[in-house]
Amino acid sequence: MSELDSPAPLSATRRAFAAALCAALALALAACSKVEPGGGRGKGDGGAGDHEVLELRYQGFSGVVTLPELAEDLGYLAPIQLSYVGNTISGPQDIQTVVTGDTDFGQAFNGAVIKLIAAGAPLRAVVGGYGVDAKRWSGFYVAEDSAIRGPRDLLGKKVAMNTLGAHHELMLKEYLSRHGLTSDEIAQITLVVLPPVSAEQALRQGQVDVSVLGDILRDKALERGGLRALFSDHELFGEFTAGSYVLTRRFLRESPNSARKLVEAAARAIEWARTTPREEVVARLERIIARRGRNEDASLVKYWTSMGVAGKGGLLSAKEYQVWIDWLVKDGELKAGQIKAEDLFTNELNPFAATQVQ
Repeated sequence: MSELDSPAPLSATRRAFAAALCAALALALAACSKVEPGGGRGKGDGGAGDHEVLELRYQGFSGVVTLPELAEDLGYLAPIQLSYVGNTISGPQDIQTVVTGDTDFGQAFNGAVIKLIAAGAPLRAVVGGYGVDAKRWSGFYVAEDSAIRGPRDLLGKKVAMNTLGAHHELMLKEYLSRHGLTSDEIAQITLVVLPPVSAEQALRQGQVDVSVLGDILRDKALERGGLRALFSDHELFGEFTAGSYVLTRRFLRESPNSARKLVEAAARAIEWARTTPREEVVARLERIIARRGRNEDASLVKYWTSMGVAGKGGLLSAKEYQVWIDWLVKDGELKAGQIKAEDLFTNELNPFAATQVQ
């Protein structure tokens, strides 16, 4: 029997995710003496306005240009340089490497950021990284001839998504909850973890009943036909910033100038992408992928449409975190009052904060 035919129960997966969080926190204690901001990675001479760290380690995605990579290519990050350490497998994994000191910054869905911070991780969100708008969104798709037409038809079915405990799982639960399904009924649906690039094939082959398809992968799948949408995250919540970049509180304290430079660069890159003709953005993204020489497929870039970040320059708002805090409390993963939205993020480093009422 294949892995798709016998996915692990959701409860077991949640326990594994919790264990991973605990492991990440344990490693963080050991990492405190392992990684000193600027130690061995380029350090300024301490002069006024100097950048404490001149090299920032990060994880990337195959065939995708991240926001900091775009910012560096535009010249917004200089004199700081990025140091690629490999590809991430998910948002939760990406920000766990920040906790352990293996990278300097990472990005994840805001719900995952909340859970890791609630578990004790010394992180703070500093700028929006991606989001949902009319151009960039994710849909839950079935085969065109599927008998699944509404929420109750999903009971007992398999739904594929990139990771658990993050954006797509909460979107599915929100959709089902709005249509009156109880927690016990929702638990009858099996969530299957699949890489986004495999979701379409698994759906077409009948290995799963529903697959989440977003952005570029969605557009390519729809070009091939034979699929039908049930709902989308944009239909549920409209435009919102869904994921944030995080830094450790220690990094913010000990390398404030480098932290500010990273946020400023990301903020400027967001607005560049927002105001530049799409064809020019796509051409630059293709050049970045070609130059970095990672032996990757750049064909998906031509489908790029938007960063999806709601706030100007990636400004963050409490409401974008509160909606997930409320969900996690409702789902029993957080206690009421355990964490406040305002304690999760800061806009202090963002140059656009001065021009927008918070």
